[in-house]
Amino acid sequence: MTYDYDLFVIGGGSGGIAAARRAAQYGTKVAVAEFSRLGGTCVNRGCIPKKLMVYASHFPGLFADAQGFGWSGVESTLDWKKMLAAVDNELTRLNGVYQNMIDNAKVELFRGYAKFLDPHTLEIEDRKVTADKILIAVGGQPVKPPEIPGIEHAITSDDMFLLPEQPKCMVILGGGYIGVEFACIMNGLGSEVTQIIRNDLILRGFDDDLRSGIQEGMQKHGIEVLTIAESPTIEKTPEGLKVTLAGKHQGTIMADVVLSATGRKPNLEKLGLENAGVEINKGAIAVDEYSHTSQEHIFAVGDCTDRINLTPVAINEGRAFADTQFGGMSRTMCYENVPSAVFSTPEAATVGLTEAEARERYGDAVKVYRAKFKPMYHTLSGRDERTMVKLVVEEDTQKVLGAHMVGDSAAEIIQGMAIAIKMGATKKDFDATVGIHPSTAEEFVTLR
Repeated sequence: MTYDYDLFVIGGGSGGIAAARRAAQYGTKVAVAEFSRLGGTCVNRGCIPKKLMVYASHFPGLFADAQGFGWSGVESTLDWKKMLAAVDNELTRLNGVYQNMIDNAKVELFRGYAKFLDPHTLEIEDRKVTADKILIAVGGQPVKPPEIPGIEHAITSDDMFLLPEQPKCMVILGGGYIGVEFACIMNGLGSEVTQIIRNDLILRGFDDDLRSGIQEGMQKHGIEVLTIAESPTIEKTPEGLKVTLAGKHQGTIMADVVLSATGRKPNLEKLGLENAGVEINKGAIAVDEYSHTSQEHIFAVGDCTDRINLTPVAINEGRAFADTQFGGMSRTMCYENVPSAVFSTPEAATVGLTEAEARERYGDAVKVYRAKFKPMYHTLSGRDERTMVKLVVEEDTQKVLGAHMVGDSAAEIIQGMAIAIKMGATKKDFDATVGIHPSTAEEFVTLR
């Protein structure tokens, strides 16, 4: 049978664009459907705008720190609208970059939602097309917990970049990395922030020393972190949003904005997957190690498969799919030792096993090397800040199983650690490496 396209990609985010461009390099006829801006969540509603706001949130601290180094005090105020406009201008530029990339790759772009009519046929707006292979890369979307009364008055992370005014007081529901990062951003920008979580510590699933290190730092910076057992209620009043808590923190909090950061789900509603016979497992598209769905010619990558929901993972999955299906190079994405970062204040990053995961797997053979100290920068800034570095090691082989850090430049430092751990470095390899002095990074090669 003859098809309109060799490959049709549903979704113009990081994974979809990476797959489309790589497949086109192999001479494949490729098209992409995207209803919104190119670049997906990361470029438009996630990593990029959020990181730019992280940078903005650091300036008040830097102004204060400078005085410890001999600079006179600085009085400065934030122009919220100017900051958001600058961020949006950068996103517009990046959208142009993505457009140029697919144009140069000779990938055709359809503007609109793509819906399956049958396993090989898609409808985009009023046009029908067929494809030999189809890749689903539609990402995820934030969800609000329906069990919270008044949750309709809360916003999600998508809305944070559209707020017309900076909230003076803000409540954040959820202790995951999105909630933590926005708590730190808004606190740094001058908003009063209360974060409400279900567990004793934020960031469930991360190493406990990393979790406690970030939470202690956040509380030092003035963020109130409250642990609750019962769902709060949200009520819209003339004075603002009233958040009512039960239990040990019984009472009310008045806020200008309530951010619901309690989770995300694959964005599958409008795809018509039932028309293609694509199976869903626990709300995500079920795939094998080669990103095959239940239909041999239909594939899925990125957050809609709910494996590891990180932009670089989606990109790697997309490229592995294209190499395998069109490049004659069969390969899969490896999900071991994938590094990640939390752009909180203090920043944190991690790669490999947590201490708890290592002990569950290796028992008493696990040895932990840890240091906590005031970094050199803050010996003059006057701020009570602490950095934590940690290695998790399997004693019998001396293999480094995990590296974790809380402190300035954690992401930049752990990226280098990730290469070593991916290559199977041992504690002896770390010990034999000469450190760069004076630096925080050298602490990883001097732990005893």
